[in-house]
Amino acid sequence: MLEKTTRINMLYDFYHLLLTDKQKDYMELYYREDYSLGEIASESNVSRQAVYDNIKRTEQLLETYEEKLKLYSKFQQRQNLLTELKEKSKQAKLSDQLAEIIDALQKID
Repeated sequence: MLEKTTRINMLYDFYHLLLTDKQKDYMELYYREDYSLGEIASESNVSRQAVYDNIKRTEQLLETYEEKLKLYSKFQQRQNLLTELKEKSKQAKLSDQLAEIIDALQKID
């Protein structure tokens, strides 16, 4: 469950601008604020089932965006390569300047 929550949060970070305000509100409350479906329903004056359906559709939508755009996948690949580069530069005792550049690259994402 934690793995799924982490993935959905990361996908949300990449694709939230493509969602409606209602989708953003429900996802923020459910995944970021840890509200229950009942709490969100009560706050939004809708049924618990409506909240559940909206969240499930939004999760599927985020996965669809990722299948097509692959922003999260590419982010992970970049981070892995930068980590590997950093390790190899330490092993080769390359300059501190190179390490600073690698750190700066990692902070961009």
